[in-house]
Amino acid sequence: MDTVNWGIIGVGNVTEVKSGPAFYKIAHSKLVAVMRRNADKAEDFAKRHNVPKWYSNASELINDPDINAIYIATPPNSHADYAIEAMKAGKAVYVEKPMAKSYAECMKMLQVAEKTGSSLWVAYYRRTLPAFLKVKELVESGAIGKPLMVNIKLYKQATERNQLPEEMHWHVFPEISGAGHFFDLASHQLDYLDFVFGEIADVKGNAANIGGLYPAEDTVSGTWKHKSGIIGSGSWCFVVDENSEEDYIQIIGEKGEICLPCFSPGNVKVKTAEGIRELTFQNPEHISQNLVQQVVDELRGIGKCVSTGKSAARTSWVLDEMVKEYYAD
Repeated sequence: MDTVNWGIIGVGNVTEVKSGPAFYKIAHSKLVAVMRRNADKAEDFAKRHNVPKWYSNASELINDPDINAIYIATPPNSHADYAIEAMKAGKAVYVEKPMAKSYAECMKMLQVAEKTGSSLWVAYYRRTLPAFLKVKELVESGAIGKPLMVNIKLYKQATERNQLPEEMHWHVFPEISGAGHFFDLASHQLDYLDFVFGEIADVKGNAANIGGLYPAEDTVSGTWKHKSGIIGSGSWCFVVDENSEEDYIQIIGEKGEICLPCFSPGNVKVKTAEGIRELTFQNPEHISQNLVQQVVDELRGIGKCVSTGKSAARTSWVLDEMVKEYYAD
């Protein structure tokens, strides 16, 4: 196709700056219609972003003949249903992360993609951001020698500490998100490691709810091994004090290490025998734009997108394995 005509299902906060404008700023890409269950809010988004059409019913948007690709930006509990409906309608699909509420739902989505021949991508945009691409390049060029292991640490305060359940974000309700903040945030980190080191083959995890603020787990630790041989470990806690907040991915090689933040501002630090280098990078204004550009390029037959349904499903399997004992109980 020469022009990709997009419809967005779910125009909430994530679509205001992070992703939405990319769909009409990229060449050969148009945002034709948006949908939100609240018709007034759908209309408001459409008017502010100069979108010609708006809907309050997802099926109406999916079956709009002017649309040939659909971005699903709803919470994870509706990703599979909307994606499957869209693919059966012959539309290409780009879905927010995590890909679905569970690995089982991801597999259903992949089966429909295979059966219909529809394209399916997932919004793991760190695969296209400058700092993360540079780290991948440094690892592959041998800047720190043979990679040995990787460590993840993510500790955040609980915004829910002074909230009533009805005031809390959907991220902490497993029936909507699949688990807790772990699924929302660790998914980016683990998917990036899949990008750098390849598929993860062996996973062990422990999860617990220590803060007692909401139903989902709030603390997770885990270990894993990539098929390439790299060993990984990680710890995540979403109920720490402000002074204990941490955010980094550390890659250790035979001749040095690389450390970078995943979510907070900060430089990439490269430590070798020559000393410590700090590298600074600037993200695009709309942080998912580089990945959306790849989706548009692939639909136009001039490129490939690095974040596929198959790679994203692998990440969902890892997430599920980490917390399965907590939810089995």
